[in-house]
Amino acid sequence: MEGAGRLEGAGRSPDQHSRVAEFFRDLVPNLFGVLIAAVALKLFLVPNRFFDGGITGVSLLIHELYHYNLGLVIFLMNIPLIGVSYFTVGRKFAFRTLVSVVLLGICLSLIPNYAITADKLLISIFGGVFLGIGIGLVMRAGAALDSIEVLALYTLKRTSFTITEIILGINIVIFSIAAFRFGIETAMYSILTYFCATRCIDYVVEGLQAFTGVTIVSAKSEPIKHQLVNKLGRGITVYKGQRGFLPGKYDISSDCDVIFTVITRLELRKLKNLVHAVDPEAFVFANTIKDASGGILKRRQRH
Repeated sequence: MEGAGRLEGAGRSPDQHSRVAEFFRDLVPNLFGVLIAAVALKLFLVPNRFFDGGITGVSLLIHELYHYNLGLVIFLMNIPLIGVSYFTVGRKFAFRTLVSVVLLGICLSLIPNYAITADKLLISIFGGVFLGIGIGLVMRAGAALDSIEVLALYTLKRTSFTITEIILGINIVIFSIAAFRFGIETAMYSILTYFCATRCIDYVVEGLQAFTGVTIVSAKSEPIKHQLVNKLGRGITVYKGQRGFLPGKYDISSDCDVIFTVITRLELRKLKNLVHAVDPEAFVFANTIKDASGGILKRRQRH
């Protein structure tokens, strides 16, 4: 029997070992995220009848209107969307989200309602911050506590609206009901809570090292390329283009190199200073990159 046990363990593939190790590695931030989100709900939002957006906001509304158990409501509201995510996102995501929602329900049942402060501004800001940190940690672990994005993806395939428009529409309905039932002031503070939560989710998921794509058009491209590579330490991509074509001078143009590079948001000011020192007339524009890998990027991918 001992030999059989060794053979059974030896038969486990490296992929299975890595999946198990990955699950337990992500379990810690998942647990912390669930606990922080539960604290935000039971110590800030619920005792003061404040709301959030998404499925969490709908669950809070149902809890306040009909006094059902909040943990149970959140679980039941997320179950259909977890089922949808199984087919639209993936089995692993759906399983991790199910575990996270169950853990959140347990935490909400164990933590009593206790208002830490009566200051509505503090409740809105810190309740949103803690809720955003909790949801963000769960997202970094490859799961979700609020399946509103899954609903938006599902609806996107059947309508002409964008994901942002769908989520915005749902949240408008939530805050409108809150305003009608609990007052304009409560709805406005709830919107502030939602804003703080979404900003914190962005910072937790993307981090301060979130990447930004920068495009530079300049007649002095060579010294700029030298500065970006040797001073900033970033790789660059160069496109061949033409500059000019100004109003009243449409016939005047010249060949130029269009430089593209990817940096962190903290490096953006340094890059602009480097470019401005070489060519104050250079055209520089930046856009946020949600995900990036390969090249010489050094940020470690979480999932």
